[in-house]
Amino acid sequence: MPTQSPACPTVNEGGSAAPAPATDSKPKKKICCACPDTKRLRDECIVEHGESACTKWIEAHKRCLRAEGFNV
Repeated sequence: MPTQSPACPTVNEGGSAAPAPATDSKPKKKICCACPDTKRLRDECIVEHGESACTKWIEAHKRCLRAEGFNV
């Protein structure tokens, strides 16, 4: 049974992400498969409101990817 990585931050209504615990810096997944929750929120926001209105979700996804070890 696959489990979601605890390194992916949860974004609250204020747009800030919970700090993720630092793990080793080498990615364990492909970037397309990392952080599915923040990716979905980011993508839905961009489709509905445009990129400029979605910076909090874009940044939350970047933080999640960095926590997974990606250099973005």
